[in-house]
Formats: sequence, C-alpha cells, structure tokens
Amino acid sequence: MYQTLKQYFGYDEFRPLQADIIAHVLEKNNAFVLMPTGGGKSLCYQLPALKFSGITLVISPLIALMKDQVDALRANGIEAEFINSTLELSEIIKIEKKARSGELKILYVAPERLALDYFKNFLKNLKISLIAIDEAHCISEWGHDFRPDYRNLAKLRSIFPAVPVMALTATATDKVREDIVWQLEMQEARVFISSFNRPNLSYVVRPKKNAFLTLVNLLKKYPDRSVIIYCFSRKETENIAADLEYEGFKAEAYHAGLENEKRRKTQEKFVRDEIQIIVATIAFGMGIDKPEVRLIVHYSLPKSIEGYYQETGRAGRDGLPSECVLFYSYGDTIKHNFFLRDIQNEAERASAQKKLAQVVEYAELRTCRREYLLQYFSEKQESESCGGCDICLTPKDEVDATIIVQKILSAIFRTGERFGTRYVMSVLRGARIKKVLELGHDKLSVFGIAKDASEEELMYFINLLIAKGLIAKSDSEYPTLHITNRGKKFLNNREKIILPAPQFEKESKGSGQETLNRQWKKGALEYDTALFEQLRVLRKNLADQKGVPPFVIFSDVALQEMAYYFPGSKENFLQISGVGAMKLEQYGEKFMPIIRDYAKKNNLVEKTHDSRGNYSIRRDESASRRTSPYQRAGSTYAETKKMLNAGLTIEKIAGARGLSPTTIIDHIEKLKASGEEIVIDHLRLPEERFRKIKSAFEKSGGTMLSPVREILGEDYSYEELRVARLFL
Repeated sequence: MYQTLKQYFGYDEFRPLQADIIAHVLEKNNAFVLMPTGGGKSLCYQLPALKFSGITLVISPLIALMKDQVDALRANGIEAEFINSTLELSEIIKIEKKARSGELKILYVAPERLALDYFKNFLKNLKISLIAIDEAHCISEWGHDFRPDYRNLAKLRSIFPAVPVMALTATATDKVREDIVWQLEMQEARVFISSFNRPNLSYVVRPKKNAFLTLVNLLKKYPDRSVIIYCFSRKETENIAADLEYEGFKAEAYHAGLENEKRRKTQEKFVRDEIQIIVATIAFGMGIDKPEVRLIVHYSLPKSIEGYYQETGRAGRDGLPSECVLFYSYGDTIKHNFFLRDIQNEAERASAQKKLAQVVEYAELRTCRREYLLQYFSEKQESESCGGCDICLTPKDEVDATIIVQKILSAIFRTGERFGTRYVMSVLRGARIKKVLELGHDKLSVFGIAKDASEEELMYFINLLIAKGLIAKSDSEYPTLHITNRGKKFLNNREKIILPAPQFEKESKGSGQETLNRQWKKGALEYDTALFEQLRVLRKNLADQKGVPPFVIFSDVALQEMAYYFPGSKENFLQISGVGAMKLEQYGEKFMPIIRDYAKKNNLVEKTHDSRGNYSIRRDESASRRTSPYQRAGSTYAETKKMLNAGLTIEKIAGARGLSPTTIIDHIEKLKASGEEIVIDHLRLPEERFRKIKSAFEKSGGTMLSPVREILGEDYSYEELRVARLFL
C-alpha cells in the first residue's frame, strides 16, 4: 500500500483511517466511510482500484468534480474516465469501448445513468471489482441534499451482489447514517468514522452591519487567493459579484439559473485560477475539488448545519490554515421562513425549521463554535477551548451579571414561560408593541426594567444563559423560553453569577483574522514567498498547456515545500509532498532548474527530508545562518537593519526607502524574531505611554493588538502598539 501511495500519489504517509479503510476494502469487504471534506475520502477507493484486476465504478452526483478527479488521476498515470450529460454520444461510445477492453481502472458515472436499461446492460458486461458511492447522504430523505436518482443504487447492488461496496460521505447525522445503511442494504458493512474536526479552519461570525465594506476589507487580506462567497438568492450573487468587480476583484456569479455552459465556464475559470472569487447560492451544490480555497464567506445564513459544515469544508482541503466567516443578522431568518411556509409536507417543514433554528443558535453562540459543530455530529471536543474560533480567541473580561440575569429570568417567569426571545426582550425594554399591550404585559413589574440594555446585550445574555443551562428553548416552529430547575434555584437562592462581559466591537473587528495569522505561523512552513510566486506562474502555464486546473500539476502544499527545501536533485524533489514517479518524470526538470537558479542567485541552501519526515540541512549550520534572508546582502531586511543600527527612526527609514512605516515595523519584527542583533533602544516610546500600553497588554492576557486597542482607545495607533510590543 505504501509503495503504491508514493508511486502514484506522491505521499509517504496515509491520513487518519485511510490505511485501515483501504486494507478492509482490499479484502473485498463492504465499508461505510464518514470522513470530513479534505480528509482524503477519494484515496480510499482510488488506491484499491489500482490493486484490483477489474474496474472500480464510482457513482458521483457532482459533474464538475468528476472531471477534476479524472484529470488528477491521469496526471498521476492512472487510467480513468467519466460518463455524464456533458459528453457527446460519440465520446461516451469511445469510453465504453475502453472500459470493455480492460484499459480503465476507474470509471465515474452520474447516478441518473443507472435508470437507463442500456447502461445497466453495459455495466453487466464489465469486470467490476469495487463500487464506490460518493456523496452517499444524497440517498437519504433526512439528509440536506436528497437526490431521487440515488434510489437507483439499490438496483445496482442487486446486479452485482458479490462486488464490495463503499459508501462515502462528509456529512451525516446518526439518523442519516442509519438511513444510508438501510437504503443500500449494507447492515453488515464496517463503519469508519473519522473526526469531524478540521483544525486548520478558523470559524468566525461577524454582525451583518456594513457587510459589503467588511467583505471588501476581508478580501484584501487574501490577494490572488481563491475565495467562495455564499449568498441567499441568485440576484444577490449577481449583485455582489458585480460590486466586487467594480472594486477591482476578479469575481463571477454562479447559480442554478445560469445556462449550463455559463456555469461550466465560470467554474473552469475558478479552478484554473483565472478568477479569484466565485459568488454562489447556498442552495446550489458546486462540487468544488479545489484544494487551496483560503476563505469561505457566508454572506447570508445557510439553511442547515450540515450544509454549512459541507460548504465551509471546501476551505483548506490541502490542510493549510483557512478562514470561514459567517455574516449574521437575525433578519436573514425571515427570508428563509418565508420560503419554508411553502413546504406542504408538515413533517418536512418542521424538519427544515428545526435545521434553520440550529444555524441561528450557532450564529448566536457565546461558547466555542467548533465544539457546537462537533457535538452536532455526535463528537466530543477534547479541550475546553479550540483555539480556532472567534469566541475562544476573544479575551474574556468577566462581569457580575447577577442583576441582569435576575431581570431576564423574572421576565420569562412573569410572562408565563410561553414566549420567545424577541417578545421577552420587548417586555424587558418596555416596548409598547401591540401584542404586549393586548396581553396586558405592560402592567407587569418587569415591564421596562432593562430599558437601558440594548437588544444586542440582552440577546447576548439570554444565549449565554441557555448555554449555561439556566434557560431552555423549546424545540418547535416558534421556540419559547422557560426556566430550568437550575435557573429556578438561582432565583430562589438569590445566587451571584459572574459571566464573560459582552464584547461586540471586538468580535466585529476580526479576531478571527488574528487567529488565522497565528495559525499560519504555527501550522505552515516559513517558505520563500518570491520563489513560491515564480513556481505558481510556472504551474499555471503548464496547467494551461495541458488544459487542467493548476492543482492537478501540484498543490500549494507542494509548492510551499519546494520554496522551503529548495530541492535541486531528483532524490530530494521526490521527497516533496504529492511528487510520485509520474510527477517527477513529467515536471521535475521543469521545476528544478527554476529552484536551483533561484537558490544560486540568492545564496540559499538546499535542505533534505530525513526518514522521519523532518528535514536536515545539506551544508553546515553556519552556512545556513550566513545565508538567511534577513542577513543576505542587498535584501530588503538587511537594508532596514543597516539603517536601524545607524540610529534612524522608523519614519526616516520609511522615507528614505520609499516604504510605509508599517512595512518597516514588519521588517523589525521579523529581524527580532529571527534572532538578529538589532539596535532598537532609540525607538522606545515615552515612559508614560509605554507604561500604559504595557499594562493594557497584561490586562488583555495575550499579544494580539485589537484587545489592547480596545482598552486604550483610538489615542494609540496600531503602529505604536507594535513598537511597544518589541520591548515586552
């Protein structure tokens, strides 16, 4: 298995569960595989396909995904084809001929083909060794993406009763899992469940205020990186795409209302890096197989947690840190509910409303977002803080919340524990709305007792009390609040309660981005960005020549490793992630000359991996230190260091070099972090201001700038805080 993995796919190690699943399937056993997007599901049937003597048949509903996977397999030297509605009849006949002759190892087909008698007869004449059913949740009416064509898979099982079957999905609750197994008659199948945790993703929810401006600022942090933005309606996707184009971004809309050819071209441009941003409807499944999507934005509320998890799962499939941002406004639920009323089936409508309520609950959380997602899929988070969502990474000042909690609980009790959050807030704030007046609740002692609190603040504390178990929310179309036994005990005993203080502004200023920055430093190689960009250009040119997406040539992970290890020999190039025998033969002599030339010009040292996957330096340590980019003669860092050590201020260095003060501070931080000897005493701030900044950093409990700025106010610039941080 390991030899095949390296030879064809270029990897030295399997991801969690892959080796177990492959070994199980190679013994011709059925398997149910539940593995998150980016976990490596495809390899679980692609590698066995190479070991079996016949064809592996893959059922997939995602037409674009088929082409991408077939392109990637061919690039690795594996014979694969697909049959779906995008092909002409003459092309299908050629592929069927190849399949019958035994030339193919993997054949992808769309599920609707299985309803055609001629196609079933065609399959009967093939030597099929394995049937893989991708996106298996589509067979379940309880899933978020039910497709009637998937019901034809039961017939496929009856045609090939002795052929092992593998069902794969990225999202399935316990109920959906059971339904898939029942529908496919796979009760005896071994179930493999991988962790749903995607540690490389950070989850951020931002209030939907000035959303487009916030979106533009967010996108500026991802120049030339792939981004998907999900919207509520077709019109919204087109408007936002047009507005982003006006702002100078390469963006296009993508939704079910567009002509097939337009959708195909748009997706092709996206996967080939010809456009940066795709703006899509939430309702439309795109089947993106692009591994280096760095940002997923939900501009509107998704319909379900399953859908949200699957959509965010399209970020960072290469394992590199990526960000998932949701813009939340309770008003978005009104749009969804308007359409939900049209669902005639009562049970189906109730299910859809419950799923929407869970998304609202997620957006209004005051506890860990990752923990909520994992619990939804029946998985427990190991630690209390995930270290990768806006809640866990926002410093939590505490406040005595006894009075406000007493007021909230009293209002719920006095109104009879039969109203929802919005109504209770109306009573607390003394809103003389029609319903409050009709029910006489304006006469209650609790009417208006929290009129100084904002709706946002009351919503914050109500959601926190639900999370703490003092309040419970009913599971109905219009959820009502009631006090739990724990809440009653709190009221009766007049207990004191300390809760995290509301920090709405901090959340809106992008703690998630700072989270991401920290993750990049922690989880990614500090590769040479200039070489990386040169390799990206070469990759794009080669991809265009072959008519495939750039990631089919090499992933971003591979390019980053090349720009870190500088492999100049075939032996070392073969150590790069994703480089197998075929990739080495096809592309080694195209990439290595550029790497060798760049390393020579910049006096960089080639590094080699050792057997444990670590790296060693080919020459001595002192040579490496001498050629560090921070010391290299003529480098931008060396210039800054020279002027800094001469006693020049940041402003004077910036002026002399034609750079911004922010860039110069960035140089100083990197020089200091690399252990360079630099003179910075002359940059120290006046003692009084430095003392206040130091105190604010200590109070924030971390090194992030936003919390410190919140404490100090706009009197202190971010540049000033960064300079002070150099001395802490």
